[in-house]
Amino acid sequence: MYRVTVAGLARELPLFDVAPGVRIAVFNLLGDVELTRAAAGEIAARLAPLGADVLVTPETKSVPLAYELAARLAVPYVVFRKSYKSYMGDALSVDTLSITSGAPQTLYLDEKDRPSLDGKRVAIVDDVVSTGSTLKAMRSLVQRANGRVVAEAAVFTEGDPATADGVIALGHLPVLKGRR
Repeated sequence: MYRVTVAGLARELPLFDVAPGVRIAVFNLLGDVELTRAAAGEIAARLAPLGADVLVTPETKSVPLAYELAARLAVPYVVFRKSYKSYMGDALSVDTLSITSGAPQTLYLDEKDRPSLDGKRVAIVDDVVSTGSTLKAMRSLVQRANGRVVAEAAVFTEGDPATADGVIALGHLPVLKGRR
């Protein structure tokens, strides 16, 4: 277990092997209403002065955070989906690689959500920014929808701090190497 403190709340994170000799502390907001609200309060205070018109987030684990931030900032939010459904119409898509799944994935911007980003100031929100690949994919979707990224925020950054340069974060998680 790896102990963290977020906005004054302590949590024990399980360690998960992502490669031989490489482990990460798994942070999961889903179901933790207290932590989600506390983290959103801290992040909202840092995002508010940047004047975002809309928030975007990838599904699934960061959706509760985006919801709580949107409510606090009084702005809408858009979820970039990880699977295409026919009702999404002419969706924009971009491929990325997730560190937690270790597999390629695609993010989709539903056609109905494209006008929500067109000409807007956008803040990207995620639970953890690690390699930066999902962040890069989200930036691409925002730009292709004619939005302008004004901020990037996460509860934690992870691994190499350079990959999360400029990300508003409440803490940093290490990538643990070596034997257990």
